[in-house]
Amino acid sequence: MSSSKDVARKQWETENKVKDVGNDEYYKLNQEEQQKIIEKRPWAKDPHYFKKVKMSALALLKITMHATLDTRYEIMGMVQGKVEGDTFIILDSFALPTDPNDMPESRVGMGQQAVEFTAKYVDMCDRYGELTGRKENVVGWYHSHPGFRCWLSGVDVGTQRQNQQFQDPFVAVVIDPLETQASGRVDLGSFRTYPENYKPPQASSSEYQTIPSDKVGDLGAWKDHWYTLETEYFKSSTDYNLLNLLWNKYWIKILTSSPLIKNRQYTNQQIIDVSVKLEKAEKDVTKSRGSVGNFEVGPQSAQKKNDKPEPSALSLIDTDSQKIGAEVLRGVISMITKDMLFNNTK
Repeated sequence: MSSSKDVARKQWETENKVKDVGNDEYYKLNQEEQQKIIEKRPWAKDPHYFKKVKMSALALLKITMHATLDTRYEIMGMVQGKVEGDTFIILDSFALPTDPNDMPESRVGMGQQAVEFTAKYVDMCDRYGELTGRKENVVGWYHSHPGFRCWLSGVDVGTQRQNQQFQDPFVAVVIDPLETQASGRVDLGSFRTYPENYKPPQASSSEYQTIPSDKVGDLGAWKDHWYTLETEYFKSSTDYNLLNLLWNKYWIKILTSSPLIKNRQYTNQQIIDVSVKLEKAEKDVTKSRGSVGNFEVGPQSAQKKNDKPEPSALSLIDTDSQKIGAEVLRGVISMITKDMLFNNTK
């Protein structure tokens, strides 16, 4: 069992490209140096100043466990660490108490209870840091998008802008727990917002994400108000023991659950969404007959002569369909493997 657990952990680290940095340099915090950076505020002159996020495997696993605890609702928490140049170094995270009744989709926000909890937790961390010599500042927040991928909604943009105005340097982290469970790889993104009335340069095309039809409008309306930071993960000798303890809990959850059963509602919703997109594509084809030879529909269909051709709506639907098939196949393989391991099935 122990060897299986270790293999599963190595696979998780490989899937998420976790780098072993060996030393504990990331965990050394010079508070005076951090204060000088805050006073200089180089990001105030360059809206695109921050470009990277380096997150510890410990923080990544804690966020993942929190987000997958109950995927019916959005969850929220804070991340701790420091900044080095144009990079956020995220070393730890903590969950915030939230009321599911106040957390409809794309409406996550900090209530009074969460604000008070954050203040007490940070104060406790400061006092503990004075004893151990390891202090960690709050450098951002995280929340989940169950089933609708990683981006910033209109409400998220408002929350992040407020945080950047009063608590900068601050980063927004978004995780999709359902996609994480379905794909076996943590689906997570890091974001910063632009100042109001700022017109960003034309962004290069990013990796395509399967977005539910009812969320496309919100994404399209706000996609020019934020940008994505490159995110990578690391582990070191400092967090080795804690990571082991957490993995023991996470491993049991993986072992005793089936992606096919746990994600059946998510899978069904994706199939329904593909059907909706196909119906829309069919209507657009009917309208375009006799006027446009090349069928291109969707929010990115309009293009200039010198622009790189955007994929058609049908090709994106095909991508969505392949994704669903791959996730279902992965779930089947997982169940067969467990059956062979524990039931001696030949």
